[in-house]
Amino acid sequence: MTVADLVIDGFGRVQEVVHEAVDGLTEDQLAERLDADANSIAWLVWHLTRVQDDHIADLAGTPQVWTEQGWHERFGLPFRPGATGYGHRSKDVAAVRAEAKLLTGYHDAVHDSTVAWLGSLREDRLDDVVDEAWDPPVTLGVRLVSILSDDLQHAGQAAFIRGVLERR
Repeated sequence: MTVADLVIDGFGRVQEVVHEAVDGLTEDQLAERLDADANSIAWLVWHLTRVQDDHIADLAGTPQVWTEQGWHERFGLPFRPGATGYGHRSKDVAAVRAEAKLLTGYHDAVHDSTVAWLGSLREDRLDDVVDEAWDPPVTLGVRLVSILSDDLQHAGQAAFIRGVLERR
């Protein structure tokens, strides 16, 4: 197994949890919040996918799937095209409403783009510095683990919310 294979497996696990958290729920269920300021499943899945799309596109030097494939228009959200959810307030979370197929469709498109790029990743690039704004500077390997960790946390949160909704 290569490092690329390992990271691809990790992103595949995110994709599985995203589908398990979303599939079969209505748009209202996906937008439901456990309290007035909590994140919804829709927002969590949209956000984790936007961050993955944004960060992988930056690493790969490619356009984001969000804008390149027209997902921004399909979602019709009231945010600028580059928004990923960082800094969103309660009203922004409430604005993210989408059907399950739209959420998983976008996630699957980003997953496919991620896997295609990772398939060409050489291990000797993992130590390349990709962000000097941090101390210590962030390497490609560290950024990949960071993206994967963030995705898994948010996918797990979405799965937790689904479990609560199903028990109500």
